[in-house]
Amino acid sequence: MAITCDVAILGGGTGGYVAAIRAAQLGKEVVIIEQDKLGGTCLHKGCIPSKALLRSAELYADMKESEQYGIETDGLRLAFDKVQKRKQGIVDKLHDGVQYLMRKNKITVIQGKGRVIGPSIFSPRSGAVAVELPDGEMETVVPGHLIIATGSRPRQLPGLEADGIHILTSDEALQLEQLPASMLIVGGGVIGVEWASMLNDFGVDVTLIEATAQLLPTEDEDIGKEMRKQLEKRGVKVYTGARLIVDSYAVEDEQVTVSVEAGGEQRTLSADKLLVSVGRVGNAENIGLENTDVRVENGLIAVNEHLQTTEPHIYAIGDVIGGLQLAHAASHEGIAAVNHLAGEKTAPYPKAWIPRCIYSRPEAASVGLTEKEAAEQGRRIKVGRFPFQAIGKALVQGATEGFVKVIADEDSGDIVGVHMIGPHVTELIGEAALAQVLDATPWEVGAAVHAHPTLSEVLGEAMLAVDGRAIGL
Repeated sequence: MAITCDVAILGGGTGGYVAAIRAAQLGKEVVIIEQDKLGGTCLHKGCIPSKALLRSAELYADMKESEQYGIETDGLRLAFDKVQKRKQGIVDKLHDGVQYLMRKNKITVIQGKGRVIGPSIFSPRSGAVAVELPDGEMETVVPGHLIIATGSRPRQLPGLEADGIHILTSDEALQLEQLPASMLIVGGGVIGVEWASMLNDFGVDVTLIEATAQLLPTEDEDIGKEMRKQLEKRGVKVYTGARLIVDSYAVEDEQVTVSVEAGGEQRTLSADKLLVSVGRVGNAENIGLENTDVRVENGLIAVNEHLQTTEPHIYAIGDVIGGLQLAHAASHEGIAAVNHLAGEKTAPYPKAWIPRCIYSRPEAASVGLTEKEAAEQGRRIKVGRFPFQAIGKALVQGATEGFVKVIADEDSGDIVGVHMIGPHVTELIGEAALAQVLDATPWEVGAAVHAHPTLSEVLGEAMLAVDGRAIGL
């Protein structure tokens, strides 16, 4: 007998379980279908475990430099097995929390592989889900509305497919039992930069290879330049504008070797392991969409501004629709989709309001347009910039690298983009994101009183610098 409900959600990652909770809050009967563990990529293979490792790496790096703070340490040793144990403990605790939230909100969770089916004896329209349970039995869920939240997986490079031994994606890298002596990282985007920073702090010899002209190619050019400067200062070897010659790949004496062309020269690079970090692919295939009229474009599900597919009772959210493939973006999309299907008054959530964070050392964060994007839109802009080295709290923290850059529209005066690199900027970006939502001007944010001594003073000063009014320079 089929299970009927108001809302079914295919995928129990961050977007999926947040959507389920919101639907339950609105009095809907909710079923969530997840083939693995609730929490999805973010909790088990992405955000949380990687940030746990990054925190251990950062602390280890700080302790190696503790003498500058007047603290002498002897016999400092990295126990990577304990690092991994701590990481898994955090993941397990949060996983327990998600399961509790499902019980608290009376959400039915079905573990199994779900496929969307077309019109059948269960429903005159597509959108029901056939679920293959772990024991091989089948269950059918028939919802009033379906939300597809199947997430993404690491993109593979043809000819350099992960084998889990010599060639890794971030999935395999998170499960390393011991650190390699050296690592080649192909891809200098967010994931590649975070892993380069982390492994370098753990003492691994890191080489970072990026095909475009700058690290962090989707971020402001000044951020990419500063990130490269700081990583190279720490000993990371960086090649940008580099073409990887895939068919040069070889493994000999447990060393991975590849050739790259960069700066008009061909180089042969070797390391113990190679990490491929060239983006993620939405999980839009093998979920039964061929049984529906849902449109898939370039491997991603097409949706309108309300996150409806071409079948209006079927919604899609998160990485499977592309855009900003971020956990917090998926969560907001999940809430927006549920509000819309429930008849709540909704409005599209502009991409410019969604902050982007990179948890390397130094951290980087941004919201809104880059300087290049603003120019491409034909805007007349003015820019303010303020360095952390002029901030007292940054000196106290011993982290003075980086700056905050504010881009404003010359005509309207509105803030159109904020870009940060430096200590704890993934926390500071919240104020800039709020300024975007409130359509604030640099003067308004700069006029707010920022406590002293705090790192947040750098944002206030950068805002004032847009009009040449910064106090600290």
